[in-house]
Amino acid sequence: MTISSETELEHLRRIGRICARARDVMGAAAVAGMTTAELDAIGRKVLEDAGAVSAPESEYDFPGATCISVNEEVAHGIPGDRVLADGDLVNIDVSASLDGYFSDTGASFIVGTPRPEIVKLCDDGKKAMWAGIKVVRDKALIREIGLRIENFARKGGYSLIKNLASHGIGKSLHEAPETIPTWDDPRERRSLKKGQVITIEPFLSRGSNWALDGDDGWTLYADTGAPTVQYEHTLVVTQNGYEIMTLAG
Repeated sequence: MTISSETELEHLRRIGRICARARDVMGAAAVAGMTTAELDAIGRKVLEDAGAVSAPESEYDFPGATCISVNEEVAHGIPGDRVLADGDLVNIDVSASLDGYFSDTGASFIVGTPRPEIVKLCDDGKKAMWAGIKVVRDKALIREIGLRIENFARKGGYSLIKNLASHGIGKSLHEAPETIPTWDDPRERRSLKKGQVITIEPFLSRGSNWALDGDDGWTLYADTGAPTVQYEHTLVVTQNGYEIMTLAG
């Protein structure tokens, strides 16, 4: 969507804060011995206590309030009886709606004892996201977002998942502008416009390039099994930059 009033902006800020709170509460609660279903229940409570509705459930009939992906799982992992273990890499993706406005955010966390190389991957995953976000402003070329992220990834010896992209959001979970590449795509000719609501969410990997379908119809897996992280914010394009909606407050 493209916002047209301060009222719309305030609605987006509100649901953004709720999603961010659920993301951060879940990340802090993730411990070895917990099932992903138990972790999902924590996120569900945060959303429901705020009056928000899980977007994966309401929009796609997803079997969980949030998406929780562990280790080899890249995205859309179904909460269930999988038990988290010390050192697991867990991605938590929270999207929800309130009063007809949607927000989407995600982050990767390490359970228990961190491995140095995975700590670095997480740190660099955040930096990759911010490399793309810093491009955002009115009339900025969308290609530049992916170019900046890919340049960062290459310098660090990383790869990017190239069939999972950022997207427009606002009145629904996925809307125009669709498929905002977080890698360099020379065919990309669009530009951003003031007031547009979008996500930026690169998937930074230590060697994988594609997300592959699993057997459950939802979960996506890294093609080489390499560790992969995702960080995501929802933001609004402004005249000279952006405003992040999914900061906890």
